[in-house]
Amino acid sequence: MIFSVGCTLTMDYFVYDGALGNNAGLQMVKQLGLHLVSKLRHDSTLYFPFAGEYAGKGKPRKYGEQLTIDTLPEDSLRGRTVKKDVETSLHQVQVLHKNFPDLLNVVVIVKRNLKTGRVAKALLFSDDLELPYDKLIDYYRLRFQIEFNFRDAKQYWGWKTL
Repeated sequence: MIFSVGCTLTMDYFVYDGALGNNAGLQMVKQLGLHLVSKLRHDSTLYFPFAGEYAGKGKPRKYGEQLTIDTLPEDSLRGRTVKKDVETSLHQVQVLHKNFPDLLNVVVIVKRNLKTGRVAKALLFSDDLELPYDKLIDYYRLRFQIEFNFRDAKQYWGWKTL
């Protein structure tokens, strides 16, 4: 029974924490035929693709305007919620990072404390440009649920070497 079920399940995504949020990790995962879902450093410098015209000399520009919280396009907003004086905004953009060769599908999670005005952001990404923002967030969130279940099982059963 397990063998027959295993043959019908396919793996498309490799989800890992921020330790693999770099080009070397992405290339390793791509060699396995999978897409990476991971987290970038919160201070990563991201750029929109250059949308201007070719100047006619040299290599065409690749990088356009730098992505900041202020330059997030209005049409990138996918959701906004407010809970206990914290506003959470979800944005999805396709941007470039100078350490990655191709476009990245990035979900920018912006949390703003409405009382203090403090802002924090998280950058989740995938090389699958078609992956919707909600799936990307769910896949990354599930990674931690699975990890915590393993940790709890080890503690419950007393397994120290697993």
